[in-house]
Amino acid sequence: MSPEEFSIALKALDWKQSDFCRMAGVNKSTPSRWMTLDSPIPEWVPKFLGMGLEVKRLHDAYVLPPKAGKKSDA
Repeated sequence: MSPEEFSIALKALDWKQSDFCRMAGVNKSTPSRWMTLDSPIPEWVPKFLGMGLEVKRLHDAYVLPPKAGKKSDA
């Protein structure tokens, strides 16, 4: 995962770096080191963000009310 992909995933989740740090249990300075390429992004990070994106997708599809003008299957 590149720093740009990391940023894109955070934006898609509507998370700040501090949100990610709190949920992932990492030090608040860790993403900054990833963004400046001082430290590589670990392999678990894309998986963690992917799970968050999947939960968001499911929430949007099944929990949020249907958008106006969209036909319901009910």
